Amino acid sequence: MTTLTRPLNNLFQRTKALMPKEAKPYVNPYYAGILLGLVLFASFFFTGNGLGASGGLNRILVFFEDLIVPGHVNNTPYLLAMAGGTKNPLDSWVVFVSFGVVAGGFVAGLRNGRIKLETRKGPNISNRSRWAMAFAGGIFMGFGARLARGCTSGQALSGGAVLSVGSWAFMFAVFAGAYAIAYFVRKAWN
Repeated sequence: MTTLTRPLNNLFQRTKALMPKEAKPYVNPYYAGILLGLVLFASFFFTGNGLGASGGLNRILVFFEDLIVPGHVNNTPYLLAMAGGTKNPLDSWVVFVSFGVVAGGFVAGLRNGRIKLETRKGPNISNRSRWAMAFAGGIFMGFGARLARGCTSGQALSGGAVLSVGSWAFMFAVFAGAYAIAYFVRKAWN
């Protein structure tokens, strides 16, 4: 084994030892929806903000961009609103939400015995194609999230909860787009 893979393999084996032998069943989706609604309510109640994800990733990327090319950040109004000068782009609630989601997902996966390296796909698609489609879809969703001023959680959940017309239009557009393309990609999953 190489110098890099040995510590990773050791960490993976120690993590695997903490997990239950069999994966626990998934939570009932209706129950999970109620829990998500309660988390969203608590988020509004305690912080005055809803949930969101793309803004946190955006601010993390702007942080690194400000380290590498601060002149570009200072000359771009969109980026200057988050960073530049003495502003720290990581000083935002949405960055902490993003880190919390990753940490919470890891803990939940560990508790429920679901941490493993795998590629979830249908039988009619290769791993490489699945990763390429996921990467392309992520690029489109990320671009769309910035264009729409929020991701699915920020627009649909948080905006929809406060009955924002734009957020409801966004969600209807997401569903319409998904149904329009589902016919063409479902063969890869059957």
